[in-house]
Amino acid sequence: MAAPRAGPVELGFAELAPAWRLRSEQFPSKVGGRPAGASGLPGPEALACALCGRPLAFLLQVYAPLPGRADAFHRGIFLFCCREPPCCAGLRVFRNQLPRKNDFYSYEPPSENPPAETESVCLQLKSGAHLCRVCGCLGPKTCSRCHKVYYCSKEHQTLDWRLGHKQACAQADHLDHIIPDHNFLFPEFEIVIETEDEILPEVVEKEDDSEIIGSMGM
Repeated sequence: MAAPRAGPVELGFAELAPAWRLRSEQFPSKVGGRPAGASGLPGPEALACALCGRPLAFLLQVYAPLPGRADAFHRGIFLFCCREPPCCAGLRVFRNQLPRKNDFYSYEPPSENPPAETESVCLQLKSGAHLCRVCGCLGPKTCSRCHKVYYCSKEHQTLDWRLGHKQACAQADHLDHIIPDHNFLFPEFEIVIETEDEILPEVVEKEDDSEIIGSMGM
C-alpha cells in the first residue's frame, strides 16, 4: 500500500518589515518584538520559567489558520523561551484561535495599505486588559506610585524602574510614549512563508566540455 502523499513543505524567512505590518490586526507571522495578539495572551503564571522562575521572552509567532474549521478561521501559534543563563531554554508553546466573527478582529480582511499616521506602541487590548511595558504580555501589576504603567512581574517592574521609569514616574501623562529599550525583546522581523516548490534553485551555467578540456592542455 502506497504511503499517503505528504503536503507541501513551507519554509519561513525572517525579513525586515514596517512596524504596521507586524501589528495584531495584520495577523502577522513574526520573530521577536512583542507578541501581536488581540486576545488570548498568556498570563504571568503561564510564562514563568519552570527552572528559574523568571518571565519567559516572546520568541516568535506563526499565523496558521485551519481551512474548513470555522472555530479556527484565525489561529496563531506563539513560542516563548527563557533568556536567563544557564536556562536559555524553557520553551513553551501556546495556541490561540477564533472564528471569523469575533469581538477582537474585523470580519473583513485587513487593509494592505499603511496607516495614514504612525501609531505609538499600544499597551492595552480591546478587552481593556493592560500589557507589560517590558515584554508586551498581560500586565496585572501596576506601579504603586503613578498607577499608569503595568507589568507582568516584579522582575520587569524593577528592570523598567532602573531604565528610566524612576525619573519619568512623575510625568505620568507622557508615560505611554516613553518606552525605553529594555534589552529584553528579541530583534523583530516578519516571517515570510513560501512553499518549497516556489523556491527555485539558482541556475548555474555549465561550461562547454571542449573549453574545459582545452584549458587542461588535453
